Amino acid sequence: MPPEGVLLESRAMRDSVNGRVEALDKVKALRLLPDGVHVSTDGVAAYYEVSTEVVRQMASRHREELAGNGMRVLRGSELREYQSDNMSLSSGGPGSYPQRRSGLTLFTRRTVLNVGMLLRDSDIARRVRAYLLDAEEGWRDSHASLDRRVTETERGLAGVGAALQELGPVLQRMSLRLDSLDRRLDATNRVVGAMSSRLCELSDDMIRMDARMDDAVRQLRELRRRRR
Repeated sequence: MPPEGVLLESRAMRDSVNGRVEALDKVKALRLLPDGVHVSTDGVAAYYEVSTEVVRQMASRHREELAGNGMRVLRGSELREYQSDNMSLSSGGPGSYPQRRSGLTLFTRRTVLNVGMLLRDSDIARRVRAYLLDAEEGWRDSHASLDRRVTETERGLAGVGAALQELGPVLQRMSLRLDSLDRRLDATNRVVGAMSSRLCELSDDMIRMDARMDDAVRQLRELRRRRR
């Protein structure tokens, strides 16, 4: 497995896995705000079992990266509109937020995952990173295996193509020989037909000769009878 530090130090590596938000639920249940989409700063802190201040400092240091993954801060009319659209948030239940505040930072699941790849001193964050790296390694192994199978298939197809190319002239010669045999068979059939016709003619001649011989025998017998 790649060292844990690769996610802490490399934004490119973080960007390559920041869509695997299922890692959050694999490690621990994440409590969303009543809108079912966002998590508050307190919710992120509770998930990673760190203080809210740690999350605020993290968000300040990596604001650009986190904003690129969905973090946003609501203020003024935008905040009031969000609160109005989600009146249930004012009930005081789990995941709610105070009504009177100057701003509200909202994290998406993607942003929460991003935070987990940046927090150093959180056991939950380390487990999230371990899951991401294990999953990434498994995906790469699977991809490499697929590449090998594709390569083997391509080689097999190349061998089949070469064999077909070698068979081409052989098949062509066989086709020519078959054509020659067809012509010979046609000629043989014509000869057999002619012979059959000639045999029929000879058979007719023999029948006529037999009839003449029978007539000659009758005439000879009649002549002998008269002489007696």
